[in-house]
Amino acid sequence: MRKTILGFLALSALVFTSCSNDDDNTVVPTTADLTLNINGLEDLGAEYKYEGWIIVNGAPVSTGTFTVDASGNLSKTSFTVNINQLNSATKFVLTIEPANDSDPAPANTKILAGDFSSNTASISSSGIVGDFSNAAGKYILATPTDGMNNNERSGIWFLDLASGNPATGLTLPTLSAGWKYEGWVVIDGKAISTGTFTAVDQADDNAATTPFKGDMGNGPGYPGEDFLQNAPDGVTFPTDLRGKTVVISVEPDPDNSTNPFTLKPLAHTVPADANDHVTFSMGAGPVAAITGTVTR
Repeated sequence: MRKTILGFLALSALVFTSCSNDDDNTVVPTTADLTLNINGLEDLGAEYKYEGWIIVNGAPVSTGTFTVDASGNLSKTSFTVNINQLNSATKFVLTIEPANDSDPAPANTKILAGDFSSNTASISSSGIVGDFSNAAGKYILATPTDGMNNNERSGIWFLDLASGNPATGLTLPTLSAGWKYEGWVVIDGKAISTGTFTAVDQADDNAATTPFKGDMGNGPGYPGEDFLQNAPDGVTFPTDLRGKTVVISVEPDPDNSTNPFTLKPLAHTVPADANDHVTFSMGAGPVAAITGTVTR
């Protein structure tokens, strides 16, 4: 009987020791997954990529990079992140970065952002690029740079002529650093730029580089373009903009694409019977915001 009791005590001690050793060898995770669910991003080409960041104690920490294909599919949606940093993060930000980026800090071109609430952050371009809910636009057809009554339906200027005198035609929010507006007209399936700009009441960035802005010294001080020379392949200038689609987009700066970016807060089809020097109003564009969620 004594041997039986001693044997039981020895077995109990062995089991207890084994359990204690198992507890000592428990592995504490040091990383966790961050998952992105975003629709509406576009292919940036070979020169740029997207990069995610979490804000920890006010400082950005990279969560990794990814690309997007022509169908809008992300090359990667789950990212391994330090668990302590991820649990302490208060915000998520998505930027556009050069493909060969030597700068460890986020670029100015921040496209999505949102605060964490528990384990999820609802992210949007509205709070980081601009809120376009009240965006509005007006424009006229005219070619002031080649004089009056010449090819007047081959130019577009984003101004309001309803009072008889030129006035600001675009109501748009001031953009965050890293972004610019750009005007476009779609002619025979080709999106042709009218120029980039940040101020709606001044000539756009093309003013210093193209003859369409005022060779005769009479181009208005607003964004716009006279399509009179240097037509792209497949298009003939002068042209007739009636029935064409007009778009205001928001572009990353710098920009490596000759096409409009995803964000298009304003658009309008020029009436087929439109007269020149008449003010037309633009409506909401096809994409005023990009949204998604981030889960930790």
